[in-house]
Amino acid sequence: MLQQQLTQLLAHTDVALSEQQQAQLVQYVELLDKWNKAYNLTSVRDPKEMMVKHILDSLVVAPHLTGTHYIDVGTGPGLPGIVLAIALPRVNFVLLDSLGKRVRFLTQVKHTLGLDNVTPVQSRVEDYQPSVKLDGVLSRAFASLQDMVDWCQHLIDDAGFFLALKGQYPQDELAALPANIRLVQDIPLHVPTLEAERHLVVLAKQS
Repeated sequence: MLQQQLTQLLAHTDVALSEQQQAQLVQYVELLDKWNKAYNLTSVRDPKEMMVKHILDSLVVAPHLTGTHYIDVGTGPGLPGIVLAIALPRVNFVLLDSLGKRVRFLTQVKHTLGLDNVTPVQSRVEDYQPSVKLDGVLSRAFASLQDMVDWCQHLIDDAGFFLALKGQYPQDELAALPANIRLVQDIPLHVPTLEAERHLVVLAKQS
């Protein structure tokens, strides 16, 4: 049932996935549904809704990632990090969250799905020091672009990017950004069957 739904949704995107990748995404939704009952990982309770609001909402970002090392800050149950790691097996993702129960869930997902390109880490973002040069900081959960930039500046150099998954175009937040941060690109995203605006906002440091 979920497999069929995923196949139909994918037909309306630019994302091409193998049967194995699709099976991994279905398995991820099943794990999320199972663990959610005890761990309260997401307010979305229905697996069919998860497929749109979590899986597709994260997947549509995949065609816009160009580097090989990313960190997903405040990843929660692995959104968008787990989904992107399945879609982009050659790209490495650090999944950062401060809550132990979420990191335990992510570790379980990594082992169950055999995701070698995922590293779950329990840490506050301001305390984390990356061991490799990161191409970008991803976040779907930050309250504002200002917070994301403030807390994550130490994670990337002038060549790296901040990639924020947003709902409506964050005009006011962009206007409030510090002078050393510039808007590189705003990418409107289309999530099939989701009646809501989605944007990928790409920021960088001013060199």
